[in-house]
Amino acid sequence: MSRGRKLKLGLFVQGAGHHVAGWRHPKALSGSENFDLIKQVAQKAEQAKLDMIFLADGLTTSASSPASVVTRFEPITLLAALSTVTRQIGLAVTASTTYYDPFNLARLIASVDKLSEGRAAWNVVTTSSPEAAQNFSNTAHLEHHLRYERAAEFVEVVKGLWDSWEQDPYIVNKETGEYIDQSKVHELNHTGKHFAVKGPLSVTQSPQGHPVIIQAGSSGPGQELAARIGEVVFTAQQSYEDAQAFYASLKGRLPKYGRSPEHLHILPGLFPVIGNTEKEAKEKYEELQHFIDDSRAYVTLEERFQYDLSGYSLDDPIPDIPESDGRKSRPQLLMKLAREKGLTLRQLYREVAGARGHRIVVGTANQLADHIQKWFEGYAADGFNIMPPFLPDGFDDFVQGVIPELQNRGLFRTEYEGSTLREHLGLPVPQNRHSIVPTP
Repeated sequence: MSRGRKLKLGLFVQGAGHHVAGWRHPKALSGSENFDLIKQVAQKAEQAKLDMIFLADGLTTSASSPASVVTRFEPITLLAALSTVTRQIGLAVTASTTYYDPFNLARLIASVDKLSEGRAAWNVVTTSSPEAAQNFSNTAHLEHHLRYERAAEFVEVVKGLWDSWEQDPYIVNKETGEYIDQSKVHELNHTGKHFAVKGPLSVTQSPQGHPVIIQAGSSGPGQELAARIGEVVFTAQQSYEDAQAFYASLKGRLPKYGRSPEHLHILPGLFPVIGNTEKEAKEKYEELQHFIDDSRAYVTLEERFQYDLSGYSLDDPIPDIPESDGRKSRPQLLMKLAREKGLTLRQLYREVAGARGHRIVVGTANQLADHIQKWFEGYAADGFNIMPPFLPDGFDDFVQGVIPELQNRGLFRTEYEGSTLREHLGLPVPQNRHSIVPTP
């Protein structure tokens, strides 16, 4: 293992699988409202000793949306339910700083953290889809730079609210009538450009102090926000060299915020297709690709690029597409992929339909372990967010084949290091700002 580092692995849960047509596979179960299935894979991930399960979110849908996102539970509610049927695995959820209010979100995430006894994490997103504004009584979506400016203040407010209570505030003395130690509760009294929040929060601190902060933006502003507040970063790179460059760039930003490299973990997405032989794995992948409906190509690519492509044939090369004010890093990644491979629109759509720009690895369990080990030991990643093409078999193949191989190589744990997510990730417990003794 490289310099004492420990490999981190998360499971990115999509109810109908990550492959756009994975639900059509004969062995697939599906349903983002299928709690029994989601519970089953969460418990399986815990048995495999993964660091966390991760639930994404979106604030829009339509009847033509892909199967995994056309319907889905509100994810914080789902996470609370999963906290009652798991005991150790981390529970990570996405929530938007553009369309939530800091007090409300701080309370929701803190509640899950308490219910799970210190296993919650919040994936901070700014919401790239302009259509989301129409569901929140807004006519216009905030511009990219303003979304990140708001996000930075939002996170600081939430962290301040999470510090409302120092540890062990309960007295519960029936004789004196004292229920809490009032000296251990603090108002925030924040006034800033975007928010004015009095506090205190009505939820006390969990054993891990604060929920873990995850960030997923890879643009310049996204990396800067991650360097400032992120403890885990979800990202997508196609090549080893690009992943190394991103890793070095992001870790190199940490010192100016007084942070250590080991206190931020970079986890690219990994879409595994596993067979007993390489030939079998390739056949499995081709079977999945066979289920893709090309009639969705324009809708999918236009959503990714936020650009009208109806004037082009699907068999045309990728045209020059101007940058939108929505997503930044993912369209750039997809354009780079298309240019390097000489892809047509149809071919790019089929790549996106598979893993939405994340790294696709097709091979045996040993070949998957080789890939993970190379990226980990080469400082291209601290671990991976696993994205099964369909459930449950697509995840079972990883658990039964790849996890034992990683354990045999001494790269991955055989038992959890503790009970909280911070303990799994080797992250420090944040000290409550009100408990800090000033230096004389």
